[in-house]
Amino acid sequence: MYQLYFNPGSANMAPHMLLKELGVPHELVRVDQEGGGHRRPEYLKLNPSGRIPVLIDGDLVLFETAAICLHLVDKHADKGFAPALGTPERAEFYKWLIYLTNTLQAELITYFYSDRLADDAAMAERVKAHAEERIGGMLDLLEAEFGKSAGPFFLGERFTAVDPYLFMLSRWTRGMKNPARNRPHFHRFQQMMLARPAVRAMFEAEGLGEPYV
Repeated sequence: MYQLYFNPGSANMAPHMLLKELGVPHELVRVDQEGGGHRRPEYLKLNPSGRIPVLIDGDLVLFETAAICLHLVDKHADKGFAPALGTPERAEFYKWLIYLTNTLQAELITYFYSDRLADDAAMAERVKAHAEERIGGMLDLLEAEFGKSAGPFFLGERFTAVDPYLFMLSRWTRGMKNPARNRPHFHRFQQMMLARPAVRAMFEAEGLGEPYV
């Protein structure tokens, strides 16, 4: 059975949704991030960076959200949550998953933790404002890509691991001046994802209520 170490609403949401979509047995282990649980020795043995989530799969201890998602789709390849290896579609899948984790998610971390990059509160606010502006441009780029899609999901007709990852990051923008939901394609996508039983089950299991996005 998988074990997923999580903090409600954190980067564990994407692999948590995948586990629900896969319908495989898993156990949730809550990490009290607010209480410093992610910095305790027992957790640092699993992930020396102290970040959440961690997935335990037998003897395998895996961290980094995108790596966890890739492991799950590869281990359960029969579900078709990623295009076939060696195809152009698989390359596109890699491209957008890496864009989400390396570009959009990284900028979101700057937005939420701007104090880490500043010497005082005023500077932190400037860093946060610049990050929000850059995030807006990234959301516009993704909105344009949605317009090119041949289907309801980001990569077309089929659900892939890109979709829960994108949904998670789009949810994180809900408190911004121009959140993802203000864009027509994003709004449709978010509402479609919210209607999926696996997504609703994830919110319930993590104890997350409205506003969902």
